[in-house]
Amino acid sequence: MWSLEHQNEKTAAVTEESTSTLRVADGVYDGDIYLGPSPTAHELQTLRKVAGSIAGSGYWLCAVEFAERASYYGCSWVFANFIQYPLPQGGNGAGAPPRDSEQTAGALGMGLQASSALTLLFQTLAYTIPILGGWWADAQLGRYATIVLGVVICGLAHVIMVAGAVPAVLQRGHGLPPFLVSVLLLAFGAGLFKPNICPTVIDQVTVHQPYVKLLKTGERVIVDPETTIQRLTLTFYALVNVGAFFGLATTYAEKLVGYWLAFLLPGLVYLLMPVILLFAYKRTVKVPPQGNVLGDVFRVLRVSFGEHGFRRLGSQAWFDAAKPSILARQGVHTIRGRPISWTDEFVEDVRRTVIACQIFAFYPLYALNDNGVGTIQNAQGGSMTKRGAPNDLISNFNPLTIIVFCPLFNYVLYPFLRQRRVAFGPIKRITLGFLLAAVGAAVGAILQWQVYATSPCGYYATTCEDEGKGVSPISIWAQTPIYVLSALSELFANVTAYELAYARSPRSMRGLVSALFLAATAVSAAIGQAVLPALQDPYLIWPYVGTAVPGFLAAFVFYFMYRHIDDESFLWD
Repeated sequence: MWSLEHQNEKTAAVTEESTSTLRVADGVYDGDIYLGPSPTAHELQTLRKVAGSIAGSGYWLCAVEFAERASYYGCSWVFANFIQYPLPQGGNGAGAPPRDSEQTAGALGMGLQASSALTLLFQTLAYTIPILGGWWADAQLGRYATIVLGVVICGLAHVIMVAGAVPAVLQRGHGLPPFLVSVLLLAFGAGLFKPNICPTVIDQVTVHQPYVKLLKTGERVIVDPETTIQRLTLTFYALVNVGAFFGLATTYAEKLVGYWLAFLLPGLVYLLMPVILLFAYKRTVKVPPQGNVLGDVFRVLRVSFGEHGFRRLGSQAWFDAAKPSILARQGVHTIRGRPISWTDEFVEDVRRTVIACQIFAFYPLYALNDNGVGTIQNAQGGSMTKRGAPNDLISNFNPLTIIVFCPLFNYVLYPFLRQRRVAFGPIKRITLGFLLAAVGAAVGAILQWQVYATSPCGYYATTCEDEGKGVSPISIWAQTPIYVLSALSELFANVTAYELAYARSPRSMRGLVSALFLAATAVSAAIGQAVLPALQDPYLIWPYVGTAVPGFLAAFVFYFMYRHIDDESFLWD
């Protein structure tokens, strides 16, 4: 960085300047604090880029996300067994099987298709309701207030879920009604919370222009807002998966004790959230609601469509038709008798937002490769040799891999690439993520084929254990590569999508655009619902193949459609 003496001299010089010309032309400021000179075009091409400082409130909000995801995943990762399998024979009546048996923990005994249907319904709601939560926060409540409301609703859901899983309720066959009520509440609360937490975290990065900094080593570098946001978002995603790793505790709780404990543990972690939110309240940068701009968005799209129709849909020229400056040159000052209420800059914001939403259109297929269709991975594990391990234990390799690799990406891989001026833009990162997820699905198909080949029941391996005929001799640990590849794909595809959802949307729509990214998971869940009849033996190889092949193709199509974005300015504010 500039030496302290030089910085003080520069600040004093700016203070004495009577005009604003020097302030605009000579450097970058955080409020009234001078940070450094703006880089020249040559410096942007030649100097190394580094992350800037991040307010502590950003990390506290990441901790809030950890607690919420610990509660969400800690519960949802045992939903499949809870629904699919009955109370184990000889178990303790709370859902846990006898010790040293190959039986799977369970409670409701509704079967694989019902398990897939209800878990997919939960995913669909949890990732569709964010559209309401994002819009409501942007237009009415503000993101922080919406987060708090979601926390209250999820807290109530946890209480009902634990009460409905006590042994007396399960043994009388009354576990389904309270479970359904709690799941619906949990989905609604998460839908208010989830689209607003990441934009609020990134709001803590208050400097959105690059500037030149002199390091103590004498090296001149560029403090880059994209790099800063990338570092914070990777930290955010790491803590998401620290929370998701809490599923390890709940999978063993269901296996060894029962579901009342498996649902209670996430509820206890959840209590951290109101404490942290209260502590960080005064330290947090809060963006107030911006009012409902959706009307202007639709008017811009209507004007552009009226001018060009489907010709060059989404191009720069297509959107230029709605810019007030261009309309004014044509003598147009009103639209349907109403004054034009937007600016040229707003039209450009809409263009970037539409492109971001087009990018998100590829994510439903990616999510099917990343998460599997329905609960087929869980069912696959149930038909393999477990030797005392819960059949949903291996899924914890997904968050574990992310926890390990996030700091490696933040402090080794990305700095290494920047040091060598290797351009690894958002579109390249997403493309690589798509390819890794498709490889993971291909591995799942091969493994399912081998399970069928080695199971005592052949192509009816999923129900073989229930019939008392045993399981495939293949160890459940053979599923590990599926979850490792899935995790690595998320670090490239999902983390970058969070960054783009924030960077390529106007301030007044960041919650909503983040919600539209999350909605891709809801679409993938809806696709899973549509193919439920195929999610049974002897067809379980094909759900893997049916997503892996188009996943490979979509990755290449995606790159050639959007590779130009890697050359555009990352953050517009």
